Amino acid sequence: MVSLKDISVKCGVSIATVSKALNNHNDISEATKEKILKVAKEMGYYPNSFARALKTNRTYNLGVLFVDEAQSGLTHEYFANVLDSFKVEAESHGYDITFINKHMGLKKMSYYEHSKYRGVDGVVIACIDFNDPDVLELINGDLPVVTIDHVFDNRTAIISDNVKGMRDLITYIYKMGHRKIAFIHGADSSVTRNRVGSFYKTLNELNIKIPDDYVKSGIYHDAETTYSLTKELLALKDRPTCIIFPDDFSCIGGINAIKDMGLSIPDDISIAGYDGVLLSQVLNPRLTTLKQDTVALGKNAAIKLIEAIENPKASIIERVVVEGQLIPGESVKKLN
Repeated sequence: MVSLKDISVKCGVSIATVSKALNNHNDISEATKEKILKVAKEMGYYPNSFARALKTNRTYNLGVLFVDEAQSGLTHEYFANVLDSFKVEAESHGYDITFINKHMGLKKMSYYEHSKYRGVDGVVIACIDFNDPDVLELINGDLPVVTIDHVFDNRTAIISDNVKGMRDLITYIYKMGHRKIAFIHGADSSVTRNRVGSFYKTLNELNIKIPDDYVKSGIYHDAETTYSLTKELLALKDRPTCIIFPDDFSCIGGINAIKDMGLSIPDDISIAGYDGVLLSQVLNPRLTTLKQDTVALGKNAAIKLIEAIENPKASIIERVVVEGQLIPGESVKKLN
């Protein structure tokens, strides 16, 4: 392994000068810095992460805590896209990422304990159950933490604008002539509460009253549950003309239920999704949905977490709200 001493001998400078060049200090000339960097690259020098950790008291490693109710892991396209954006931004700042869990081999430990064990500099939390005691332990610990789609009083949160997103989606469906609008929402969370609240508030503003049977409690990213609930809605004597599903993936269950009942989309029943993942745009008919800005969500989470790590005294608690975009598809029929 190439050392700083090897580079100093090759360049004819001190080890201290080599260190300054590699760390981009300003008290050496640009010519010297360029020469040292060139030689270091040619010799195949890579800085030792353990040495850097000892010097900076940081590991340049960010923890990622992601647990969704459906146990879908990174097959959950929405969160996978958010975390991919987070990873890209973190790596651009010189950070690696480590997934946090409750197991270390056969040994069980809390999320906070695992974070400490791995020595991460901070953690981003993107999960459904923010009431989990282990999550709360991490939130109230001494590590910098940023949450995605959930607000704690003592932590910075990156939030998708679910209130405006649902309002935009319903307003579009309304303009397409629909008044009998049903909603299958996900499990209880701040995201769900905001979407459900916006659903009812927007309908009230549009002077639309719907029966309680039009609103069903489902599970995010769970096609099987959505299948059953869609059948319940279609079996109503006065059934809706349009159904909004919890997310684009779970809408597959709704589509299958509609087809199994001999109905077609959108001629017999209109549907809409949420998230705007790639799947929504390859379905036939193309799904009307609300696309969440996963790139901005992940990027902002990384930026705010790194700021909290590198400038703790200047760190402030923020709520970064990221707007989505309505994508009109072909799954909502225009009614006269």
